[in-house]
Amino acid sequence: MRTAYRVETVRAAERVLMERLPGGTLMARAAAGLAAACSRLLDERGGRGGQGGGGARGARRSGARVVLLVGSGDNGGDALYAGARLARRGVAVTAVLLSPDRAHPGGLAALRAAGGRTAPPEGAEALIARARLVVDGITGIGGRGGLRPRAAGLARAAAAGGVPVVAVDLPSGVDADTGEIAGDAVRAALTVTFGAFKPGLLVDPARERAGRVHLVDIGLGPRLPPEPDLVALEDADVAALLPRPGAESDKYRRGVVGVVAGSARYPGAAVLAVGGALRGGSGAVRYAGPAGAMVLARYPETLVSDGPPAGAGRVQSWVIGPGLGDGPEAREAVAQVLDSGVPVLVDADGLRLLDPGRVRERPAPTVLTPHAGEAAALLGTGRDRVEAARLAAVRELAGRFGATVLLKGSTTLIANATGPVRANPTGTPWLATAGSGDVLSGLIGALLAAGLDPLDAASAGAYLHGLAGRLAAAPPMASTVTEALPAVWARLLPPLRPAAP
Repeated sequence: MRTAYRVETVRAAERVLMERLPGGTLMARAAAGLAAACSRLLDERGGRGGQGGGGARGARRSGARVVLLVGSGDNGGDALYAGARLARRGVAVTAVLLSPDRAHPGGLAALRAAGGRTAPPEGAEALIARARLVVDGITGIGGRGGLRPRAAGLARAAAAGGVPVVAVDLPSGVDADTGEIAGDAVRAALTVTFGAFKPGLLVDPARERAGRVHLVDIGLGPRLPPEPDLVALEDADVAALLPRPGAESDKYRRGVVGVVAGSARYPGAAVLAVGGALRGGSGAVRYAGPAGAMVLARYPETLVSDGPPAGAGRVQSWVIGPGLGDGPEAREAVAQVLDSGVPVLVDADGLRLLDPGRVRERPAPTVLTPHAGEAAALLGTGRDRVEAARLAAVRELAGRFGATVLLKGSTTLIANATGPVRANPTGTPWLATAGSGDVLSGLIGALLAAGLDPLDAASAGAYLHGLAGRLAAAPPMASTVTEALPAVWARLLPPLRPAAP
C-alpha cells in the first residue's frame, strides 16, 4: 500500500527527526538517494552525450553531462549535493542557478569542491541540449502556482530536446497536496521523492507529470501519523479484500446483486452491468428492466423480471442507472431502490435523478460513480474545474451526499465523508470506451453484495477493472474487459485446490 501525506505533515515529521540528528543528515540522505537514482538512469540511457553503452556502468556514466536546474531553498540544496556526488563519480555536472544569490550555500560549495560548474540561466538551453540528464531542483514541494517564465523556458527546452528530467521530491510547478497545476510545470521521466509520497504524485494532472516515482527512505516513517491523507492500494491489499466462498457457501450466501439498467434505447448497458456483476463474484444476479431478452441471450444465469425493482426478489445490493433514461419509470425505479435497506450503487442516468437529502437519510450505504461531467453537474460547477481539482471534487461530493464516491477519470479517486481518499493505480486510457463504466458498476455491486465495506468495494472494483483493461485484447471493448476479469481474479487469488479425499 502506498500512503501519501500532505506537505505540512511531512515537514512536521522532518522537524521532529532533525531535532534528534546531526545537522544536515536528512539532506545528506536525500541527496544520496537522488544521486543513486540519477546514476541508474544514466546507466539505462547508455551513450547519449557520454562514452557509449557497451562498457562497465562506471564507464557509461563517466563524462556524461548532467544539468541541474537549481532554485532557492532546500530543494535546490538536494540537487546540488546530489550533483556533487555525481561529479565525484566522473559525471560532468553543471548547475544552472535560477536565483544565484539564494542558492543553498553548503550545496553550492560541495558541488564546486567536487569539480562541478555553475552557469547562469541565460543560454542554458544549449547546455540542456547536450545533456544526458536534467535534474529539476527548481521549487519542489514548497512551490505554489506555475513556473516563472525563465524556469518554464528551460523546462520546455528539456522536453523539446527529449532530455529526461529527474524531479527532486516533486515536479516543479505542481501542487504537492492536490495534484493541481496552475500554469507551466516540469514534465519528469522520474520523480525521486523523500520520506513519504505526496498526494499530488498519485493524482492527475500532476501524476502524469511525475513519470516513474521512486521513494527514498530518510527515516520519517515512525514520525508520520497512522492515518495518511491519501492511499493507493496494491495487489496484496486488494487480494486480502476479495471475497472467497467457504465450504458452506451457496448462491445466496455469496451475495445476490440486483441490476436496474438499460432501456429501449440502451439495452446493451443492462448486458454490460449484469456481466460485471457476474464476473464480480456474485452468487446470483437479478435483473429488473426492459432488456431481459438481451441479458438472457448473453447470460442465461441471470434471474430476470420485467417489472419494477421492488418486485424482483431479495437482493443484498442494488446497481441502478446505466442506460436507464430519465422518464417516469426510471424515476420510480430510483426511488424504490433508494428506499431499500441494502447497499446501493448509483451510476450514469441514475445520478441525474438523485436528491442529496434522500441519499443522506438512507439507512444503508450508497456508492456514487460519476465521471467528471456528471460530478460537475452534481456540484453545480464546470467539468474543467472537476478535472483540475479532482481531490477537492471527490471530497466535496462525499460530504454533500454522505456517500462513498468513486470519481472516474485519468486518476480514479474513491472517498467517503471521513478518512483518507484512495487513488486507484491500475487505470489505463484504454478504459475510456463506451460501456466500460457499466461493467465497473456491476463489478462493485457484486462486491457490495458479498459484504465488503463501500469504500473497500469501490476501491477493489476499480482496481480489478483497471487490471482487466490492461489485460483485455487491445483495443479493448467493454465486453472484452468483462471477459478479462477471470484472469485478474486468478492473478490476485491462489488457485482453487480440490478437497482432500
